[in-house]
Amino acid sequence: MNDVVAGLLEANGLVFAFLVVGVLILVSNHLSRRLTRGRLQGSAIAITVGLVLAYFGGLHTGGERGLADVAIFAGVGVMGGAMLRDFAIVSTAYGVDLDEIKKAGLTGVLAILLGVFVSAVVGAAIAAGFGYTDPVSMATIGGGAATYIVGPVTGTALGASSEVIALSVAAGLVKAVAVMVGTPLIAPLIKLDNYKSAMAFGGLMGTTSGVAGGLAATDKRLVPYGAMTATFFTGVGCLLVPSVFYFALVLVTGG
Repeated sequence: MNDVVAGLLEANGLVFAFLVVGVLILVSNHLSRRLTRGRLQGSAIAITVGLVLAYFGGLHTGGERGLADVAIFAGVGVMGGAMLRDFAIVSTAYGVDLDEIKKAGLTGVLAILLGVFVSAVVGAAIAAGFGYTDPVSMATIGGGAATYIVGPVTGTALGASSEVIALSVAAGLVKAVAVMVGTPLIAPLIKLDNYKSAMAFGGLMGTTSGVAGGLAATDKRLVPYGAMTATFFTGVGCLLVPSVFYFALVLVTGG
C-alpha cells in the first residue's frame, strides 16, 4: 500500500507540491494569527519552515536540491524552479499601476533607488566579510539583502551556486522578519503615521511581506501605500542588481 501511494505521489509530483505548500501556508497563517497576532506574517513563517525542511531533506539524501531530492517531493523543485518563480514575479509586476507610483512623487522614486542600492551594498559587504568575494556571489547575496526574491533572480541570472542562492534567501528572510517586528517599535520615532511616510518607508525597506506585516501592526490604513512602493522595489531590484550593480562590482573587485 505504501508503495502504491508513493508511486502515485511521485507520478503527480507537481500537484502534490501545490498541496504541500498550500497546507504549509494554511498552518503558517494560523500560527501567525494565534501566536503573534499577525505581527509576524504567515509568509515569513512558511519560508522559515521551508528552509528547515530543505536543509533536512538535503541532509537526509546528501543531495543539493533540499527537499526536492526526496522522490515524493520532487515536484517542489519544479514548483520552486526559475520558470514558475519568474512567472509569479512578472505577474505581480503587471498588477502594479504606474500612475499610482506617481503619487509617491520624487521622494518615493528616490527611496526605491536608494533602498535597493543601500541594501545591495550592505549585503555584498557582509558577503565579502564571510569570504564570498567574487562578484557573482556578492551580487547574489546583496540582492538577497534587498529581498528574498531579488537574490534568487540575481543568482539564477548570473549562474551562482545553489549554496549562495540559499544564503541570499536566508538574508532576505532575516530582513523581512526584522522589518515586521521592528516597524511598530520605530514608527513613532520616524513619524510613520501618514501615507507619504509609508510610501517612503516601503521604498527604502523593499521587502513587501515585511513592510505589509510591519505596517499592519502599526496602522492597517498604511499597508496599501507601503506595499505599493515595496512592490516596485522588488521589480527595480530584479532589474538593476543582476545588471548595473553586478557590473559595478566587477569594476570594483576586478573580478
